[in-house]
Amino acid sequence: MSWYQFKPYVPVAERRRKAATAAKKIAAKSGRALAPVNLATQKIATTFWGKAWCDNLEAYSDYSNRLPRGRTYVRNGSVIDLQITTGKVVALVQGSSLYKIAIEFSPLAPKRWKEFKTRSAGKVTNLLDLLQGRLSKEILADITAQDAGLFPAPKEIELDCSCPDWADMCKHVAAVLYGVGARLDEKPELFFTLRGVDMQELITAASASATTPIMAGTAGGTSLEGADLTEIFGVELEAAEAVPSTVVKPVQAPASKSPRKETAPAKKVKPKTRAAKKKVHHSIPVK
Repeated sequence: MSWYQFKPYVPVAERRRKAATAAKKIAAKSGRALAPVNLATQKIATTFWGKAWCDNLEAYSDYSNRLPRGRTYVRNGSVIDLQITTGKVVALVQGSSLYKIAIEFSPLAPKRWKEFKTRSAGKVTNLLDLLQGRLSKEILADITAQDAGLFPAPKEIELDCSCPDWADMCKHVAAVLYGVGARLDEKPELFFTLRGVDMQELITAASASATTPIMAGTAGGTSLEGADLTEIFGVELEAAEAVPSTVVKPVQAPASKSPRKETAPAKKVKPKTRAAKKKVHHSIPVK
């Protein structure tokens, strides 16, 4: 096997220097600011959304064997530009040459998104918790479910790189995919941009589910107990409404200064008999 089939080893420091130089040239020539992937540590991702992104990709056998080739590139700062827009990632990777990468993602299926919003209604109450991954284990498992959650499967991803590698998943593409995970650490809201959905809809669904129980049970003659009657009927109920005739107000006895003496119970009077009631007049016989 001849020597030219293997490229000479390039030290990490040299790779970083070449990447930085290439980035400056491109920025000067194009007049636009680049968005390189710079890792603070050797860990590619540390937050929920970043780690979940990388874990999802590694869970598929189609990618698991070839993804590791990109870890070195992303750690070395070889991804000198990475832009995320709706359904698409474009990037520049400095290898032996400068390569252009374009990765397209199918939008999240409307049915999957609708079902997720229904399941999470009332459980995702604010955007901060959502973006920081501070959700219940049930919701997090729902988000990351393989082929059923919010993360893309290989069949939803189209890969393209300008390098001569025959494989779709070359090390430059792999570096960019890991770079997306690193970027989600900084800006998790880009996940929803990439999947083509509005994260605000999750909060709207939570608000709707919170107000729905107020009207629940009003149809079909069911009870309105606990409902706001003013809102339902549009009638302002005043506090000084007349008391219904069926309600008897208790009469409070006036307070007495001295204790009330107990009176002896009245003696029972026996009723006179009919004979006793009638006066009998005896006539004196006349002689």
